Amino acid sequence: MEAKKSKKAAIENQRGSWLMMGLIVALAFMFVSFEWTQHDVRVALISSADDPIFVTELVPITFPDEKKLEPPPPAVKSVTDLFTIVDDDIDVDEDVSIVADDMTYNKPVEGVFVPPVGIVETVVEDEIYVAAENMPEFPGGTDQLMKYLASHIKYPTISQEMGTDGRVIVQFVVDKNGSITSPEVVRSVDPYLDKEALRVISTMPKWKPGEQNGKKVRVKFTVPVTFKLQ
Repeated sequence: MEAKKSKKAAIENQRGSWLMMGLIVALAFMFVSFEWTQHDVRVALISSADDPIFVTELVPITFPDEKKLEPPPPAVKSVTDLFTIVDDDIDVDEDVSIVADDMTYNKPVEGVFVPPVGIVETVVEDEIYVAAENMPEFPGGTDQLMKYLASHIKYPTISQEMGTDGRVIVQFVVDKNGSITSPEVVRSVDPYLDKEALRVISTMPKWKPGEQNGKKVRVKFTVPVTFKLQ
């Protein structure tokens, strides 16, 4: 019995031919690809000079600042511009006067005597002075004033019981006749002590009045009245 070959067996006999054709096709593709890549490289190299990727950085050119020229100084006139120089042979009038026509000499000058004016301070009659040329004075001076206050003060009983003491400042006006007017407390310690201080000041004898420009004036005076417990 004769064996028959199948279609599969016939295809396997042509395997060598098909393999050879595949190698030829692969080599052809490789050659075409290589030629294409070299062409691209050549084109890129040729066109690389104009390619915007290669940008040359230009260094800016700077110029020095121009200095502003200052205006030239004004021309100074020379002596020849101020005076006119004449020739030696020209006659010059030597009778030149440098005195004005309206000026005269040897004219007597009359002097007028002006008496000196002095500043006279006007004394206001009703003005109360804080400081005068001659201040008011208690009869006998400051020592007698302190003795008078110490001997005439009556310490208030209620202030003694409360243990209150201190210094009351009383301000008053010494009138032109030496009497004491307008007494007031400018620094208080206690209402009872303040009242007693005003009483003692008001009952003082007349003082020697103050004077301003030789005239008796009203002067404001301040006296401390001290209260101290023994």
